Amino acid sequence: MATATTDIQFSGLAKCLVQEGLLSETDAQTHIQDAQKKKIPLISYLVTNQLVDSNAVANIASIEFGVPYLDLDALDLQDLPISLVSEKLIRQHHALPLYKRGNRLFTAISDPTNFQALDEIKFHTRLNTETILVSEDKLTKAIETALDAADSSMSDLLDEDLDNLDISSGEEDPQADEGDSDIDDAPIVRFVNKILLDSIKKGASDIHLEPYEKTFRIRFRSDGILHEVASPPANLANRIISRIKVMSRMDIAERRVPQDGRIKMSLSKNRAIDFRVNSCPTLFGEKIVLRILDPTSAQIGIEKLGFEEEQRKLFLDAIAKPYGMILVTGPTGSGKTVSLYTGLNILNSTERNISTAEDPVEITVPGINQVNMNVKAGLTFAEALRAFLRQDPDIIMVGEIRDLETAEIAVKAAQTGHLVLSTLHTNDAPQTLNRLLQMGIPAFNIVSSVLLIMAQRLARRLCEHCKQERDLPDNVLLSAGFLESELNQLKVYGPVGCDHCNDGYKGRVGIYQVMPLTDTMRTLILEGGNTMELAAQAKADGINDLRASGLEKVRQGITSLEEIDRVTKD
Repeated sequence: MATATTDIQFSGLAKCLVQEGLLSETDAQTHIQDAQKKKIPLISYLVTNQLVDSNAVANIASIEFGVPYLDLDALDLQDLPISLVSEKLIRQHHALPLYKRGNRLFTAISDPTNFQALDEIKFHTRLNTETILVSEDKLTKAIETALDAADSSMSDLLDEDLDNLDISSGEEDPQADEGDSDIDDAPIVRFVNKILLDSIKKGASDIHLEPYEKTFRIRFRSDGILHEVASPPANLANRIISRIKVMSRMDIAERRVPQDGRIKMSLSKNRAIDFRVNSCPTLFGEKIVLRILDPTSAQIGIEKLGFEEEQRKLFLDAIAKPYGMILVTGPTGSGKTVSLYTGLNILNSTERNISTAEDPVEITVPGINQVNMNVKAGLTFAEALRAFLRQDPDIIMVGEIRDLETAEIAVKAAQTGHLVLSTLHTNDAPQTLNRLLQMGIPAFNIVSSVLLIMAQRLARRLCEHCKQERDLPDNVLLSAGFLESELNQLKVYGPVGCDHCNDGYKGRVGIYQVMPLTDTMRTLILEGGNTMELAAQAKADGINDLRASGLEKVRQGITSLEEIDRVTKD
């Protein structure tokens, strides 16, 4: 057993590790300082950097401090009393509640001298805390697993939970969610709650409630395609729609004009889903459409969007530039917002001031200043942009460039040292350049501000469980755009359908045309080139159009030829 030979004084776990010879005094002093700088516990620092063996430390500490040791592999992490302690406390102190006996809470920690953790947990839970020693590496994994399980617990909700879902209007007014006694009858409440919950479980993006003369239809949009999921009796249509209007703070007495509202559903302590609600009067009643806004959809990571390697490099290079304009184009529902927020999440840091103007804000992100447009109050995209430029911005995102005024301010911002990201509704990247010209932006301003234009579509992914190879005639493959030289090795798959998917598809993948403005492209714009000439130049520069990018996904077995025909047809 090692003994101290210098005047350095250690206490707690560090002293134990030095005495047992797992660390020298000099190394211990260095590691303590490094852990303090990084604001993490010493044991976490040591195990993460593989400086000590996690199990050896746990065994030594258990004997030295007289604390019982437990192998976390023996516990079912799904049954932990995770709700007793906040996620913030669990992560801050690296402590995990294991089980509760009477007024005692047994808590797993890897450092038995971490008395502050036990004291704070005792204070917040009003329970006596008992220490259980576990190895650091298993504790780290257990914390993540337990917190993830708490987040996903909504998937295990039973029918009896439908009356008690935490649903509000998403407004700050505390009286806003008191409901209407005429609408708040239990069967309707349960049915509407179940529809909202089912839509989240099935990964839907929208819910459509449609009244007709003799029928009432409810449909979910999943992977871009609408599917009918319920057909309640037509005489219940008004009660169901009124219930949703009450939840979203709409005027249930007004049925002649469209209305907008919002619903917030809390699934767990750490996850909430927003629904953007719109009503529209039709011949046989009000149609309601709910757009499901899941904050996690903007945090999927660039590697999962569907970029080819060269396309991803072009996009990352563009957002790394200190100034200029990046435009994303495509129809509604093509994933433009997710692409923009993926870029913003990469750029989001304490060193950058990021502001967005959106109509409306669909996904909230900490660290980004998001502004909701309010045309009635005079807050337009142009006004928001003017305000941003007076607030020392680094990066600006404009939800959509709709008019000349917004376009001019955005171009000016891109030319004066700001990175500007925005969207336009055009079919492909070359058309976007012509759209800017038609708006009235001079060609010399376009070539001096635009860095990159990205057109995109979303195609459904083939289900990995049931996709099947297709034997298509050569003439069909050639007319689709494949080369004759690749026909012998080409494998084309199609949908089948199984319990894991919707009609042979599950999830979606992006198809992109990522077009940087090269010097030759800029010259062509200044010379007044039309859309066809710009498209030809992009092809000459080696830029795949949407069709070519889609065929690459077919070659990779990710999607089917029919799906590419659906999303890339002119």
